[in-house]
Amino acid sequence: MMKKIGIINGPNLDRLGKREPEIYGSTTLDQLARQLQAEFDGKAALEFFQSNIEGEIVGKIAAFADAKFDGLVVNFGAYTHTSVALRDALLGAHLPAVEVHISNIYKREEFRHTSLTAPACAGMISGLGLEGYFAAVRFLLK
Repeated sequence: MMKKIGIINGPNLDRLGKREPEIYGSTTLDQLARQLQAEFDGKAALEFFQSNIEGEIVGKIAAFADAKFDGLVVNFGAYTHTSVALRDALLGAHLPAVEVHISNIYKREEFRHTSLTAPACAGMISGLGLEGYFAAVRFLLK
C-alpha cells in the first residue's frame, strides 16, 4: 500500500520564485509540487497544502491525522520560530514529521536559530534548498 504524505507550507512560501530568489531560488511552489509528484509517482501519495494563516495550518495537520496519513513534511516559514500552536498540533497528530527549511536557518538572523516546532518532529533539514523536501519524503518512505 502506498504511503500518504502531507506536505505543508506556511506563510510566504506561496511567493517562492518571486520572493528573495537569492535565498530561496527561482522555482515556484507549484513547480516544486510537480517535481515532487514526478519523483515519487507510484511510491507515495502526496498531498500539498499552503496557507499564510496559522489556524488553517493547525486544522490541516489535524485533517491529515484524521485521514490516517503516514507522515508530514512541514515548512512553517516564520511560524517555525513563533508558533506553540503548530508545535502542539504536531504533537497531537501523532504522525512522523520532518521540518524543512530551504535556507540554512543557522546562517541567518539570530531569531531564526530557534525552532519551536522542530522538537515535535522526527528530524529537521535546513539549508539544502528544495532538495530538503525530497530528502524528507525519502526519509518518511523508509
